[in-house]
Amino acid sequence: MNLDITQVMFGVRVPVTKPIPEFLIEMSEEGIRKLVSDHYDQLKVSKISFLFPLDAQEFEEAKKHSSDFFIQICGGPAYFNQNRGAPQMVGRHAPFRITAEARQTWLELYKPLILALEKDGITTTSLQSFWDYLDVFSSWMINTK
Repeated sequence: MNLDITQVMFGVRVPVTKPIPEFLIEMSEEGIRKLVSDHYDQLKVSKISFLFPLDAQEFEEAKKHSSDFFIQICGGPAYFNQNRGAPQMVGRHAPFRITAEARQTWLELYKPLILALEKDGITTTSLQSFWDYLDVFSSWMINTK
C-alpha cells in the first residue's frame, strides 16, 4: 500500500476521486465512525489541536460531522447533507488557518490507523482508495501559506 503524501502547489486543486464503494461495505458505517473518532482523538493531542474545538461536546459534534461526511462521500446515506447542508468543505474550513504542514500532520495521523485496518482484514484496494481520497481532499483544505 502506498501512503505517500502528495506535495501540492498552494491554491491548486487537483481532481479528487471518491473512495470505491467497497470501502464503505468493508468498513461499515460503524467502522468509519470509529476510524474518524480514533483520528480525532489523536488530533486532539497533536500539534494541530488548535484547529479543533476545545469544548468536549463541540469536539464530539465535530467527530460526528466528519463521520457523516466520510460515510456520505463513501456512498452511504447523505447524513451530512441532511444535518448540515451541502458539504462545501473548502468554505467550511476557510475560518481556520490550514497550512501544508497542518495537512501533513492530519494525514500522518491517519497512516497508523489505516495500516491497522489492513491487519483487521480491510482490503488493500479499499484502503488505498480511501487514502488516495484523503490525500487529494486534504490538499484542497490548505488555505494559508
